[in-house]
Amino acid sequence: MENANSAPSHAVGFWRRLGASLLDGLIIGIPLALISYLLTGDTKGNLFTNVVSLLYSLLLPVFWYGYTVGKRIMGVRIVKLDGEPVGFGTMLLRVVVGMWLIYTVTLGIGAIISAIMVGVREDKRAIHDLVAGTYVTSNQP
Repeated sequence: MENANSAPSHAVGFWRRLGASLLDGLIIGIPLALISYLLTGDTKGNLFTNVVSLLYSLLLPVFWYGYTVGKRIMGVRIVKLDGEPVGFGTMLLRVVVGMWLIYTVTLGIGAIISAIMVGVREDKRAIHDLVAGTYVTSNQP
């Protein structure tokens, strides 16, 4: 169990987290956009794309030890502060409340603040990590 006053074990910083997000966008996002276009003919975000993206972000880390495809390639994963695997409720808080709601309500300013937090905080936690009680680690499951 982590000490509340210390950085979580092997916390991962800004660049590896950014790399994982970019890889997810390339490997999952682009094919999803192409499939969505073929199915709907819509070039903008649509319900199909949004639902699949949300399910990917919520469920894959729950069933795959905190990994998404991009995180797995980068060797990082999401865990709870005590090092335990994330569950559906934790990921719901992290993605829907921490990322979608807060970042939308603040018109993206929350996302910028989160990026700065990951870069400068000793524990490397962003707003969505604080909301959900998670962090990103390089520790293997």
